Amino acid sequence: MTEQELYLKLKDEFKKIIDTNKLNTGEIKIRSVSLSPQEAIGITERKDYPILYGREIMLQAEYDGFIGQAFTSSPADYSGSLSEILDNDIIGDPHDRALFIAAMNAVMRSVGLADRTVHCKNQGPELCAKQMVPFIKEKYGNPKILQVGYQPAIFQQIAENFDMRILDLNPDNVGSEKYGVTVEHGIDDYDDAVNWADIILCTGSTICNGSIVKYIDIGKEVIFYGTTLAGAAELLGLKRACFESE
Repeated sequence: MTEQELYLKLKDEFKKIIDTNKLNTGEIKIRSVSLSPQEAIGITERKDYPILYGREIMLQAEYDGFIGQAFTSSPADYSGSLSEILDNDIIGDPHDRALFIAAMNAVMRSVGLADRTVHCKNQGPELCAKQMVPFIKEKYGNPKILQVGYQPAIFQQIAENFDMRILDLNPDNVGSEKYGVTVEHGIDDYDDAVNWADIILCTGSTICNGSIVKYIDIGKEVIFYGTTLAGAAELLGLKRACFESE
């Protein structure tokens, strides 16, 4: 599946949900804002989350009182109709795409087709990470794990309990050693790392930059984490683990 095919599929499936639930796309308004780090994840003990130093922004959309979010490097404040969002260029414009994904999460939450669309705060990320270890052991035993995207709390828990590798694209992380594991390049080291792994733990924010297509139908068990993928996971049939979000 190409990135273009992925986004066209999401838009088509989302339109079906709107039609099935008879939502009025012209009158009901969508409002989205870019949240500050504290608004997005609260006050955390750990200070190396990407959102805290500006690598990502949390975009929040509100639809009929329901909230959907998306981590993105392309924030876009917006107020307008759902029909306008559906008409936007989600293939070519990353701002439009992030807005679409956040709005889709909010709308799907409103009709009961998605849950856990609001990111956990304060101690939530640490609590989530601690639950990831027993979750994996119960379902998969003691696998070799490839983590995609540097989420530090999950990274530390996985590194302390499993044989693991990690891929990231942030040049500040690539090549550095964290918790005894060297961070590898998400493109240059992709093939070797994927072939090595038994399972892959991938950030759901890959839906915003399109790199998620590298982790769909690749002959490996892939588990996505985070709120960004809430709606798309349901539409695409992807496995998702997100323990402390609301």
